Amino acid sequence: MLRRRLSLLIATSIHNGSPIHAKPTSITSRLLPSPPLPSHFLQSSNFNPHSHVGFLGHDLNLGLRAYSLLSLNDLRDNKGARKKKTRKGRGIGSGKGKTAGRGHKGQRARGTMKFGFEGGQTPMRRRMPKRGFKNPFSLTFQPVGLGKIAKLINAGKIDSSELITMKTLKDSGAIGKQIRDGVRLMGRGSEYIKWPIHLERTDSERLQVSRVTVRAKAAVEAAGGSVRRVYYNNLGFRALLKPEWFEKKGRLLPKAARPPPKQRDKVDSIGRLPAPTKPIPFTPEEIEAMSAAPVS
Repeated sequence: MLRRRLSLLIATSIHNGSPIHAKPTSITSRLLPSPPLPSHFLQSSNFNPHSHVGFLGHDLNLGLRAYSLLSLNDLRDNKGARKKKTRKGRGIGSGKGKTAGRGHKGQRARGTMKFGFEGGQTPMRRRMPKRGFKNPFSLTFQPVGLGKIAKLINAGKIDSSELITMKTLKDSGAIGKQIRDGVRLMGRGSEYIKWPIHLERTDSERLQVSRVTVRAKAAVEAAGGSVRRVYYNNLGFRALLKPEWFEKKGRLLPKAARPPPKQRDKVDSIGRLPAPTKPIPFTPEEIEAMSAAPVS
């Protein structure tokens, strides 16, 4: 039926010389192919195929362009894509007024229950046994291998003739920026250590870390160097890694802290901090020596 009506509409439009303006009644009619013209119309003496081909195509293009499946008036969200917001407590006509769907009185009408509440019975988190143990005194060290230090020395980012501290390792990129409890020296890549790590100091310090493995210590000492385990507390690490923070705040660097009793056998010395950023007052002996000196 739809195909017959569409064919008659096209034939009438061509005969009268007017474009097609009728909109198909359903989507099915848009997808059907155009039927051939009626035989009586083609046999008519007024029909000229050479003069009506362009007009026929023009009218069909206008019709398809006006009634295409993809047009601005057909664009819309999928069904259920946008859900209308429910406004509660705005009158009985909305169906969610007065008590807002909660009913009269009761626990659920007045408030919400805490997470895990099961009506008064023992909740699941208390019925299940406890497992595991978390040590509050555990320490987290950043590992660094000797092979990585040797690679940075060969690249010129670390000077082996100077003291290699944890700040040196951090600035050179051997370890990350976040040092929680210290650095652990590992023996990975110990075969690349072929030279001693020298430092001209009286205490013979060569490499400063928080912890060191037996293999790493043996490799450093076999190359003619030495490694020392030093202790820093949280404030001491800040002063070691970011001394400019104290200068920005206008504060002196803190004093070196002593290790707790449980860590005394795991460290070799207390970490030394750089010089304070502000001048240190003169001692009485220095003041007396300056006053006794002749003025030129």
